[in-house]
Amino acid sequence: MSYKPSGTLAVSWLWSRSRPSKRVSIDHTLLMITIVLALIGLVMVFSASAVVAGSRFHDAGYFLKRQIVWLGVGLLLMQVMSRIDYVWWKRLAIPLLGVTVLLLTVVLVPSIGVAVKGGRRWLHAGPVLVQPAELAKLVLLMYVAAYLAKQEDTITRFVGGLLPPLVVFGMVGGLVLLERDLGTVVVMGVTVMGLLFLGGARISHLLWLSVAGLAAMTMLVLGSSFRLQRVMVFLAPWKDPTNAGFQITQSFLAFGHGGIFGVGLGEGRQKLFFLPEAHTDFVLALVGEELGLVGTAGIILLFALFVVRGFHIAARARMPFGRYLGMGITLLIGIQALINACVVTGLVPTKGLTLPFVSYGGSSLATCMAGVGILLNISRDRRSGPEEPGRKGRGERR
Repeated sequence: MSYKPSGTLAVSWLWSRSRPSKRVSIDHTLLMITIVLALIGLVMVFSASAVVAGSRFHDAGYFLKRQIVWLGVGLLLMQVMSRIDYVWWKRLAIPLLGVTVLLLTVVLVPSIGVAVKGGRRWLHAGPVLVQPAELAKLVLLMYVAAYLAKQEDTITRFVGGLLPPLVVFGMVGGLVLLERDLGTVVVMGVTVMGLLFLGGARISHLLWLSVAGLAAMTMLVLGSSFRLQRVMVFLAPWKDPTNAGFQITQSFLAFGHGGIFGVGLGEGRQKLFFLPEAHTDFVLALVGEELGLVGTAGIILLFALFVVRGFHIAARARMPFGRYLGMGITLLIGIQALINACVVTGLVPTKGLTLPFVSYGGSSLATCMAGVGILLNISRDRRSGPEEPGRKGRGERR
């Protein structure tokens, strides 16, 4: 197999047909990292939410109990996904995309979708709320991975190669934008761009797309008072610390109070009705207060190890679809974790994004665990050793 000409990153799959299949056990390192992050999440969700939950619901464990249930659902999904041959997601990418678009459309219907804090993003699934946009992230990656696996030789062209996945992203992203969820669109956009880069798209095409994306974001910010306010707060957070800048300045105070080693687990003060969303979007700030720089760095290190391990799994997958899907899932979780960390430290404007595995939020946790399950299945099916004469692995399939 030859290198793709003129692409940004001619990822070489030169050994993809020279090594046979080897069915092995799942990647236990990735599994352990995921479990550790999820368990840290349980501890920090309880620490961050106990006082608020006790005041609001007269049950200090209100949020913890729900997070435990969602973690159980997530672990079940991870187990199931790790047993399903990842090739099926290539075959089901378009049907799942259709279902996702339908759900994103239905959630916009006032009599069906549930509006919370100005955003209509949730659907009732019995007694719980689910967020279709979380599913959209994963399904979009399945589609783009399937497209790249089929069209990797034409991705250097714009109209015949790069345009179709961009149109699909525009459709899905447009529906999510109607839910007033720019943060999710940014995560999806950056992840898709990263996957197209790894797939071999031209740098010139991606640069023009980046410029167009920044221009679109600027228009969306200028055309929305609450988004513009977030940008102004980002530029001058201490100008109005008791009103518009309250959340981010309280996050700064949490990190400052924690110092290097923190004030101790459960001893944080910012969760006492000071820091809004301490158990969801800003849980990392509470980690910084109670566990200090050491605890925060430990969580960041775990995410870094997750990304390294995820790319290692993707690189060893035998089929192009498995490689692209593995890289996409790894990018998705890594990019969202990075943006969340940048938000709570004031490096980017505030966005409503959870910290994967750690923040409170059922849809996010279940989707991330499902993505890990797919990665684990990809890790079962890897290249290893020299090919035996006359033998062909399953990776020869088209």
